[in-house]
Amino acid sequence: MFDNLTERLTGIFNRLSSKGRLTDKDIDEALSLVRRSLLEADVNFRVARDFVARIKERAQGAEVLESLTPGQQVVKIVHEELTDLLGGGSAGSGRPGITLSSQPVSALMLRKQGHRSLLIAADLRRPAAIQQLETLGKQLDIPVYSEDPGSSNAVRVARNGLARAAELGVNWAIVDTGGRLQIDDELMEELEEIRDAVSPHETLLVVDAMTGQDAVNTAEGFHQKVGLTGLIMSKMDGDARGGAALSITRVTGVPIKYMGVGERPDGLEVFHPDRLASRILAMGDVLTLIERAQEAVDENKAKEMERKIRQASFDLNDFLDQLQSVKKMGSMDQLIDMIPGMGSSTRKMMAGDLDESKLRRIEAIIHSMTPDERQRPDIIKRQPPSPDFPGQRHYATGHQPATQPVQANPETGPPDVPLPQSCQPDEDVQP
Repeated sequence: MFDNLTERLTGIFNRLSSKGRLTDKDIDEALSLVRRSLLEADVNFRVARDFVARIKERAQGAEVLESLTPGQQVVKIVHEELTDLLGGGSAGSGRPGITLSSQPVSALMLRKQGHRSLLIAADLRRPAAIQQLETLGKQLDIPVYSEDPGSSNAVRVARNGLARAAELGVNWAIVDTGGRLQIDDELMEELEEIRDAVSPHETLLVVDAMTGQDAVNTAEGFHQKVGLTGLIMSKMDGDARGGAALSITRVTGVPIKYMGVGERPDGLEVFHPDRLASRILAMGDVLTLIERAQEAVDENKAKEMERKIRQASFDLNDFLDQLQSVKKMGSMDQLIDMIPGMGSSTRKMMAGDLDESKLRRIEAIIHSMTPDERQRPDIIKRQPPSPDFPGQRHYATGHQPATQPVQANPETGPPDVPLPQSCQPDEDVQP
């Protein structure tokens, strides 16, 4: 999402870092480019103006101008101000109450922390909303409370669901309310009634990062009506410009607590402003990378893998396990972004090497091998060309590459391809 902004900011600060001494004019020119880059990224213009003004005030002090590494000092100031812009050091508390979208994903994160939850289906207007939530609840093994929408209303469902949560002894009840616009007075009044009926610890609003400044306006309207305590910013892995994420907390005063990085139920991360600021400035995000690795890799398996590598007994079954563990951590683009110094320009240079279809092809090759070939890769030898298919070679009895399709030329018709010897008809057979 922040690729263009990262590329522009990296170029600006690289030019600053190349200078042994900075003047006020150098800083003014750099910050003018920073402000323009923020506006092009769809950041609220007041937010961009104030952000640049704070950096300028700090960067023109003696600590920067007289420093032996003034460019690095400016980058440090920008990182600190960017972290503050994104919400400071606050992170998701993991205590959702009323939310405005289906939230089994929040319940899944709570379960990872050892909490039990109940989902309450209070979206009675959207067709099949209850069935969708129940299906997701079954997939994640999280109970769902629902009532017949024809004989109940959202406020009653929320109140009865809260009573059911007390009976089950769960830690948290998550009320899933229907989506609505802040200009719909009737539905906003219903939301206020639900809030008053259940007195939530947390009121979270899901906003779409792809909608830009409309997401900021939506959050501002909901906050005025129901008093939000946090935001869930979805589609943070999209290709939008990212201005909403950079503006929304400063404009509304409501922190982002979670961000969506995929469409799977587990595609939700706790929002860490300092880590996102590091990603934007191409500094990487090693902590998130470590956390993903810890979730994807079993500790006992890791120790066993280390033992095999030390004893030179690492085989293709182990290699396949490693590939699948890497896939669980996220897409290759996301993982590259978390490595310090691997910005968007580096990723463009490695575009061909980051093609995930190559990983799928490697998996298919290994799956097609026999158990012996996986356990003892040394028995796989390069075979000579097949007499029936000159020019093709295969590597193991369990893997035979498919032949390339022959395409006809629209002007001359299909090419005259000779049949393999084994497919030639007998001479004495009459047509």
